[in-house]
Amino acid sequence: MIIRRAESNDSDEWLRMRTALWPDCSEGKHRTEMADFLANETGLAVFAAAEPSGCLCGFVEVSLRQSAEGCGTKPVGYIEGWFVDPDSRRQGIGRRLVVSAETWAFEKGCQEMASDCSIDNGVSLTAHLVLDYEEVECLIHFRKTLNK
Repeated sequence: MIIRRAESNDSDEWLRMRTALWPDCSEGKHRTEMADFLANETGLAVFAAAEPSGCLCGFVEVSLRQSAEGCGTKPVGYIEGWFVDPDSRRQGIGRRLVVSAETWAFEKGCQEMASDCSIDNGVSLTAHLVLDYEEVECLIHFRKTLNK
């Protein structure tokens, strides 16, 4: 298993995994965001887990943010998306992806790394905790349609 920066020719596999992670996002929005990650060498990066066959089985998208909950330094490395195919989990691939993201963030001057997950995503919560991330805050977001 090789962990490397994602490339434009990875788009189909990356899109497949992004769709599994964020099924409510349109293909067009996925492709726009993927293009942003590939084009922005300064503040965005994506790392892929590639099998010897060339197929991808995981990715992590990371950005630089000016702030993040529980962090006191700037910039902050931020895990925007993290996914490993179900049949490839529990083999250390997710850890290796996150370590690559953390190394990238450190090289960009970050002293802290942050992330988030949905309150109902126990798999993600457990994965973060296993990698020594600490829970700093729980938020419930609200919305209301305005009919004025």
